[in-house]
Amino acid sequence: MNIEKKETYTLISPSENSLESFLAAIDFSSYESENLIINFLDAFNLSASDVDAFSDISMKKKENGTSFILITDTVEIDDLEDETLSVVPTLIEAEDTLEMDAIERDLGL
Repeated sequence: MNIEKKETYTLISPSENSLESFLAAIDFSSYESENLIINFLDAFNLSASDVDAFSDISMKKKENGTSFILITDTVEIDDLEDETLSVVPTLIEAEDTLEMDAIERDLGL
């Protein structure tokens, strides 16, 4: 797993070959106070049910006032059960989503 600390977020790019091995290798609690973007583009393909498995983590991040964004081009947002998950196809869109989340928090939305 590759971890890059940016100015306003931490970018994680899995190097594992499956979602199960990635989840076994990461401790999300160590990123509790950070905005987190996980880039699956150069990793394994995700299904909609794989992405939905991140719902609890996403909810905890929102409760803590931080963002949680997944980057994948293998899942359409309309296929997800949890409409509150942030799933985008590119890093640029993830950074834009992060900015929008910050604006919403500032406005108290």
